[in-house]
Amino acid sequence: MIAPGSSSASRPAQEDFAATLARFACALTIDELAPPVRDAVKANLFDTLACAAAGSSAAGVTELLALAREWAGAPQASILVFGDALPAHHAALVNGTMAHARDYDDTHDAATLHGGVSVVPAAMAAAGLRGGVPGRDLAAAVAAGLETICRLGVSTTIGIVDSGYMYTALFGYFAATVAAGRVLGLDEQQMVNALGIVYSQAAGNHQVSRDGALTKRMQPGFAAMSGVLSAQMARRGIRGVQSTFEGADGLLRVYLHDHCDRERLRDGLGQRFELLGLSYKPYPCCRFSHTAIDAARELRARVGPVAKRVRRIRVGINRLAYEVVCTPVDVRKAPATIVEAQFSIPYAVATALVDGTVELGHFSEAALGRRDIMALAGRVEAYVDQDLEREWGRKTSPALLTMELDDGTIHRARADWALGHPNNPMSTDAFDAKALDCMRAAAVALGPAHVQALRQRVDSLETLVDARAIAEALTPAR
Repeated sequence: MIAPGSSSASRPAQEDFAATLARFACALTIDELAPPVRDAVKANLFDTLACAAAGSSAAGVTELLALAREWAGAPQASILVFGDALPAHHAALVNGTMAHARDYDDTHDAATLHGGVSVVPAAMAAAGLRGGVPGRDLAAAVAAGLETICRLGVSTTIGIVDSGYMYTALFGYFAATVAAGRVLGLDEQQMVNALGIVYSQAAGNHQVSRDGALTKRMQPGFAAMSGVLSAQMARRGIRGVQSTFEGADGLLRVYLHDHCDRERLRDGLGQRFELLGLSYKPYPCCRFSHTAIDAARELRARVGPVAKRVRRIRVGINRLAYEVVCTPVDVRKAPATIVEAQFSIPYAVATALVDGTVELGHFSEAALGRRDIMALAGRVEAYVDQDLEREWGRKTSPALLTMELDDGTIHRARADWALGHPNNPMSTDAFDAKALDCMRAAAVALGPAHVQALRQRVDSLETLVDARAIAEALTPAR
């Protein structure tokens, strides 16, 4: 058998990456994960579920949950926070939407995608469906899914603006399938079939961000749902595409137009984990805004609360960030919806300068009516800095801030690594504080006890008897 990560010279020429990936995922156990990888998996599980708690009260979730309740069906898996027991794929849909709704969830700053929001809901739903899944198996499944989406992301050499696809969703279909399939105990051929089945469903566009559509937050839920469905179909013996990634009409050609480093996709699979590059968000908005927020907070700390004296602010970033969070210019300077605000550097920078931070409460209908923030946002001008474009390409961009006050004085700040990046990590206390912020925003009463319960159960994955206990940590006492 060819080991994951083998060189192209020793790998059969006809083997599609789907076979390589299936072999890796089906064989992976928690014992093979080095302590830093285990810790990264636990951090992702904890953070993604906390974000889902915050998302339970977000726009669009109530309507989606009402639909799922109308559909009803077999009580297979839990809806986080609410506690409804519904068919597993419906639970994955709602939970995935909740996890992404506040734009507070993880990112991979090099891959420009969110990893956990399709993987964790799919794995949790599959655990509910199967029942009695040990925490050890859930950890292995989440690790396999996260590695799938991160590898696809870092191996892709075309940005989301140029491709038109949102990679969180597009690659999330395959990652969710791997995670669900690992929990359900698929063998290698079944996993290949499951990946081929989900390829018939894969989607996820960038237009949702341009239009400020609520479906932006639902796309990872669609991926999680399809992953759970595809794994179940494969388990029933349904055959899917076999050359999912590298076939004549596989994902790499049809969706990415061969803008993919195939060697990087395979290199070190099982030995080197790209999921270690995941970042975590201290601010609930698009990651492309975070370096600008950090720079704005630095200026405020250095100069003081001078928002009323600002004549103008210039923000230099790379082209990808400019396209995503600075255009259309009139919309980003005066966002009218929560989603538009989540994708606006002018709004984020203005908020940081006025209030000194950017929190969940800033992305609400009430906050959008604040004249002080909106007036300053209108004076924020973004531009593509050619040095940043050349040096950072399709990666998450540093930010160069130049603030001019009404007396003509100029103040500058630069942020390269956003807070939460592995090069600038958040502390455990910061993670717990964020989780508490999320719990307090939940649709039902959650608080410090739920943070503590979630932390304890995630940290003890190695000895957890039934993974369903993790979802119960986010369900209020009835």
